[in-house]
Amino acid sequence: MTHTIQEKRKLLNRVRRVKGQIEAVERALENEKGCSELLHLVSAIRGSINGLMAEVIEDHIRNHLDPSHEPDIEQAKEELIDAVKSYLR
Repeated sequence: MTHTIQEKRKLLNRVRRVKGQIEAVERALENEKGCSELLHLVSAIRGSINGLMAEVIEDHIRNHLDPSHEPDIEQAKEELIDAVKSYLR
């Protein structure tokens, strides 16, 4: 997974952004903020998680679904299908 290592900083920044958003939800709950504010915060988290997933899927497709890079392309396809199915549950 050298491509993940190469994209490490970008992925970690995305994860840290999600972490900050989750902490914002926690603070909002502790401070008894209204439902509307909580809904917006949770919606932002969902968007961030979707962006992270899209980034990882794109990297996977670019680096594992090219026969010139991946000798066992069928396995790479199955791994991607399983990951997407699991994510969409």
